[in-house]
Amino acid sequence: MLWRYEISGIDTITLYLGERIDPVLAQRVHGAAQALQAQLGGRLLDVVPSYASIMLRYDLLQDDLASVLESVRHVLTALPETPPEDTSEQIEIPVFYHPRVGPDLERVAHHAGLNVEDVIALHSEQTYLVYAIGFAPGFAYLGEVSARIATPRLATPRAHVPAGTLGIADRQTAIYPLDSPGGWNLVGRTPVNMFDATRTPSSLLRAGQRVRFRPVEQDEYLALGGQIECEADQ
Repeated sequence: MLWRYEISGIDTITLYLGERIDPVLAQRVHGAAQALQAQLGGRLLDVVPSYASIMLRYDLLQDDLASVLESVRHVLTALPETPPEDTSEQIEIPVFYHPRVGPDLERVAHHAGLNVEDVIALHSEQTYLVYAIGFAPGFAYLGEVSARIATPRLATPRAHVPAGTLGIADRQTAIYPLDSPGGWNLVGRTPVNMFDATRTPSSLLRAGQRVRFRPVEQDEYLALGGQIECEADQ
């Protein structure tokens, strides 16, 4: 396996396994992260996979850079060049697609030259890969949406986006796990709690998983605990 590293902090290194956004590369990244966690877990304080890289944080009081790199090299050299068959877990998330909770749904449809029903169908028929967790705790970057509904980020981000709101930015999609500012195009909302600091693990999603969105009607959305009164800023 070809890879390179950069020193990204006093106690961190970042391993680069490629330079592009690609599901096959992502699968290789996630497999490497799992192998490193399994074999070096006691020596690593954190293992964070992303699109084409893995950030490793180690304990400076117990280890040193040269030793960590030698162990990393040993683990990665033993991995097959071709990723094994994808057996990643798939999670289904119910989503209420509607302008009342997704105020940009009609904007995305207009941008694509489609009707709202087409946008919902195209978005929900895809199976998405969790490429990385970032921006906010539990914020999972999923890809890729159909090119037909890819929509640029908003020119001016909203000051407040409610937790559970589903958005599209270019060919990525994500659910805001917490109330926060945001510039993605909001198309719906899920009643599922995506992040809970008191839960183990606290984030519902993790890198390497697969996600499907299941459209639900308003009655089911509300029955599952969803709310409509706290709408995103228009």
